[in-house]
Amino acid sequence: MERVVRSLVPARLDRLPWSRFHTRLVAALGVAWVLDGMEITIASAVGSVLQDRRTLGLSAVEVGFTATVYLIGEVAGALVFGRLSDRFGRRKLFILTLGLYLVANGITAFSPNLAFLLFFRFLAGAGIGGEYSAIHSAIDELIPSYYRGRIDLAVSGTYWLGAMLGTASTYVLLDPDILPVNVGWRLGLLIGPALGVAVWVLRRQLPESPRWLLMHGREEEAERATAGIEEAVRRGGGAVPPVDPGKAMDYRPRGAPSYREILRVILRQYPRRTILGATLMMSQSFFYNAIFFTYVLVLSTFYDIAPHDASKFLFAFAVGNLAGPILLGRFFDTLGRRVMISSTYLVSGALLGVTAWLFKQGVLTATTQTVLWSVIFFVASAAASSGYLTVSELFPLEIRALAIALFFSVAQGFGALGPTVFGALIGDQAHPDPVRLFYGYCFAAAMMLAAGVVALFLAVDAERRPLEEVTRPLSTV
Repeated sequence: MERVVRSLVPARLDRLPWSRFHTRLVAALGVAWVLDGMEITIASAVGSVLQDRRTLGLSAVEVGFTATVYLIGEVAGALVFGRLSDRFGRRKLFILTLGLYLVANGITAFSPNLAFLLFFRFLAGAGIGGEYSAIHSAIDELIPSYYRGRIDLAVSGTYWLGAMLGTASTYVLLDPDILPVNVGWRLGLLIGPALGVAVWVLRRQLPESPRWLLMHGREEEAERATAGIEEAVRRGGGAVPPVDPGKAMDYRPRGAPSYREILRVILRQYPRRTILGATLMMSQSFFYNAIFFTYVLVLSTFYDIAPHDASKFLFAFAVGNLAGPILLGRFFDTLGRRVMISSTYLVSGALLGVTAWLFKQGVLTATTQTVLWSVIFFVASAAASSGYLTVSELFPLEIRALAIALFFSVAQGFGALGPTVFGALIGDQAHPDPVRLFYGYCFAAAMMLAAGVVALFLAVDAERRPLEEVTRPLSTV
């Protein structure tokens, strides 16, 4: 006869007030997005430097391939480490994946040739990809339900803090009057590992997810971990309210499910949620990649902005993206998921459509284009972050990390089409055609509008509700 465990652990975690423990948790785990934003920004900025014969002497195609390999590494890392996170625990994996990133990226800075660079860029990407699955799982399972939406959005939005830090650092590191050409780009790749070392030490002090421990039959460890969190709240001056005994749940620990069962849960048990998650993730990925990765190209082709002057426009763009999830996040917990997810997708799609028409009419300048894009992505950044929130809270705990990895991978694969399609629409710099790009923007806007409609009908009202109430674990009796 299978053993049944009765526990109040989830209810104890969800009734806690915000404390310094939760702040430390978010700081230690949320850095994954900061590192990714910094990595992609710095890697994009050093692309032209790597073509210099005094560095690696790469061709434009080879430079582009380094970015592709990094993204492939992210997808591979998400799938591999997502499964391992469900199997072996959140804590082991968020320590392992950050360690992999630190070592691989640190070694990348000393690359003597293209093959060496590609190999370690792949490993660095795998580390960051694995971070996404383990981090979102741990945050959702440890943050009280009252704050889960706003915190998840804010953490995702910190990607743009990383982009801002990366942009600012390239002003100094890539200035040949300050540093030699073959030194600055290498130092740029060491910034992330330098930041990550301090965070890696902090992460080692975090507990394993008590919810994960409970699902794997380690109820005594789950009780101790929960008690430790409660004590940390008390030491920080927070009052720990009593817990309602009626919220206890019965579990039959079973460990990680098989791949066959995972497919059954995703495709047969929760098909509407799968459609919702895939639609949100794919549309925001295409929307973002199409515009962000051709941002500088649009500025140079249609507004004659030199590439070295584009950084200040990118910085303003990043500010809007960072502010959106932080300022709008709390409404996902108050007005609710359905209202906010659908409205952010619909509004950002509508705004892009209007901006596309103004662009086609030729009435915009580089400054007004950037202002409009910043406004659009103030809203779209919250929408994109809510996609990650959706797929991380709408599937059972036993497969949460892998579910995040699967949707992330599908979104990355689809979103990768964006830069290629929009690059072709921009065309020859000598004969730019805004009409073709207008149609591309309209397509991206239509995708966001369609996703907003899907969210209006399929979104789950998960605000302020325990994860176990939103999605019943497979282990519950």
